[in-house]
Amino acid sequence: MKLYNIIKTTIIISLLTVVSSCTDNFEEINTNPNGITPELFEQDFNHIKGGFAPMFNNIQVLTPEWVYQLQQGLNCDIWSGYMATPTPFAGGVNNTTYSLVDGWNGFIWDYAYRNVMFNAYDIANKTKDRYNQFYALSLILKVEGMHRVTDTFGPIIYSDFGSQATTIEYDSQEEVYNQMFEELDFAVAELTTRYNAGEESTFVSTDLSGYNGDYKAWVKFANTLRLRLAMRIVKVNPVLAKLEAEKAIAHEFGVMTVNEDLFKIVSPVYTNPIATISNSWLDIRMSADMESILKGYEDPRIASYFNVSTQFPGEYKGVRTGIELIAKADHQDFSGIGSVVSSNEIVLMTTAEAYFLRAEGALRGWNMGGTAQDFYEQGIEMSFNQRGVSGAAAYKVDNVKTPIAYVDPNFPVNNSAPVNNVTIAWDDADTNEVKLQKIITQKWIGGFPEGQEAWSDYRRTGYPKLFPVLVNYSGGTITTQFGPRRINFVQSERTNNPGGVASGISNLGGPDNGGTRVWWDTTGPNF
Repeated sequence: MKLYNIIKTTIIISLLTVVSSCTDNFEEINTNPNGITPELFEQDFNHIKGGFAPMFNNIQVLTPEWVYQLQQGLNCDIWSGYMATPTPFAGGVNNTTYSLVDGWNGFIWDYAYRNVMFNAYDIANKTKDRYNQFYALSLILKVEGMHRVTDTFGPIIYSDFGSQATTIEYDSQEEVYNQMFEELDFAVAELTTRYNAGEESTFVSTDLSGYNGDYKAWVKFANTLRLRLAMRIVKVNPVLAKLEAEKAIAHEFGVMTVNEDLFKIVSPVYTNPIATISNSWLDIRMSADMESILKGYEDPRIASYFNVSTQFPGEYKGVRTGIELIAKADHQDFSGIGSVVSSNEIVLMTTAEAYFLRAEGALRGWNMGGTAQDFYEQGIEMSFNQRGVSGAAAYKVDNVKTPIAYVDPNFPVNNSAPVNNVTIAWDDADTNEVKLQKIITQKWIGGFPEGQEAWSDYRRTGYPKLFPVLVNYSGGTITTQFGPRRINFVQSERTNNPGGVASGISNLGGPDNGGTRVWWDTTGPNF
C-alpha cells in the first residue's frame, strides 16, 4: 500500500543524506573498534526482534492515550455497550450519535498499518524460510492485529501489502479470512514441530505476552484465535466455520483451558490507556447497559470493573449512549472504570472466551469436546477466577434475576425499561436462541473491557440487547435499531489510494458508510 512506499522512501532518503555527507574514507573514520558490527547485531536475531515490540504495543495503542481513545475508545468500546462518554465532543455530533468522524477513525487504519502490518511484512522478509519460528510468531500477531481491522472496515489491503503499484487493491473480507486461516495453519504447524523437537525458544526476550516465548502457549493462543474467527463466519460459511473450529479443538495442544493461557500484552512501561481516559480525563464512564445487566444479576464482578459514583456515593451509575449531552459535568461523576484497567497488563483474549466459543460450537452440534452447558458454566467460573471474585457457584445457577431498568437520576428523559430478559442459569428447555443469548451475554460480561470483540459479537448475534440511542445524527445511513455495522474507509486512503478504495467499495457490496454490513454480518437468523 502507499504507506509502505512512504516509509521505504523515507528510509532511503535518510540513508542517502547520511552517505552523501560523509567522506570517501567513511568506514575508516566512522568504525568503532569496540562497536556493534552488522554481524554482531544479527547474532541474537536483534535485526528481527526489533519489529515485534511495535506490533505488540499497537494492536491496541498503548500510548499516547488519546490515540487509543480515537482508535477504539470512541467507537467499538461504546458501540459494544461497555462504556459511554459524558463528554459532548464536537457538540455531541460524533461517533456516539452515529455521525462518524473521519478525523478520529483514520487512526484505526493508520496505526495498524504503520505498526502491525508494516512490521509483520518486514519480519517476513527477514525470516521466511530462514528463521521460521519468528515468521510464525509474527503471523499470529499479524492475524490478531489485522482481523480487528477487517472486522471494522470489511475489505482491506492484505495480500498485496508492500506492493509498489500505483493502486493497491483491497481484498474482500472473505479473502482476508481465508488467508488468515492459512497463516494460522503455517504458524501452528511450525511452532508445534519446534516444541515437540524440544527446541529452546529464541523469543523469550522479545515476548511481551507473558508467555515467555513458550511455543506451546503461542500455539494454544493461535488455536483459540482460529476458533474465534471460525465462529465469526458461522452465518456466511457454516461448513468452513465448523471445519476450522473443530480443527482448533482437535489439535494436540488444543485451545486455552486455564487462565494462565489467556493472551495479554504486558508492557514494561505503559498502563492501560483506559485508566487515564476514564479516571484522569473523565471522558469515559460505565454504560447504562453494563449497569442494567450487572446490577440486575447482582454480579460481583462489578466491583473490579467499575468505581462507585462520586455523585451518588455507594452506587454504580452508568451513562446511556446516544443521548443529548449538554455539559460534561452532567454525567462525569457517574461510575468510572475500575481496577480492571489499573495494571500494565492489557488482556486481548480471555480463557473464558474460549469456553464460551466452545459452548456456542457445541450448541451448533460441532465436536467441541463436551456439552454446551458444561462449557457455558466453565466460562462463567473462569471469568470469576480471572477477576479474583468468589460466588460463581451460586451465580451460574440463578434462574430468577434479570437485567433491570435504567434510570438517569439527572435527566429522566434518558430512562428506559430493561431490554434484556434472560436469566443466568442454563435450562435445557430453552430454545437454542435463548441459550445463545445467555452464552453471548456472559461472554460479553467476561470480556470486559475489550470492546472490539464485544462489538463484533453484537453485530454477529444481536446480543446482548443494547439500549438504542435517543439521538441519531447519521442522516439515515445508520439505523437506530441496528447501530453502526462498520466504519467507512479512511481519508488517507481516499487521498493516496483512490483506486484501492474503489476496489474496497466494490468488494463491500454496498455504500461506503457505517450502515453497510461487513461480509460475516448478515441479517439472517442465528440458527
